[in-house]
Amino acid sequence: MPRGSNAKRERQYEHIKESARDRGESNKRAEEIAARTVNKERARSGESKSASKTSTQDMSSGKRGGQRSGKGSQGPTYDQLYEEAKRRNIDGRSDMNKQQLQRALGGK
Repeated sequence: MPRGSNAKRERQYEHIKESARDRGESNKRAEEIAARTVNKERARSGESKSASKTSTQDMSSGKRGGQRSGKGSQGPTYDQLYEEAKRRNIDGRSDMNKQQLQRALGGK
């Protein structure tokens, strides 16, 4: 648990850590995710002594949800690719699989 935290942040930390464990993260990784998230929220709300620009100006962790989930080893999800194809008005997108959507969008 990050130093200088209050009871609310401790509960938040435990909740995030348990959620990460439920998703299959190791205990060490779950603790890291929870600590980083709580520290960022503390910085955003002015509870910490110092804060980086990204901590204070980026969207909140709760609002962001899984919006950046496509940055991992698997790449963007099918739904993310489909939405991008829809935005670009690519014909035939509803009949395409993930690999075809990637090619149509200029990927692999």
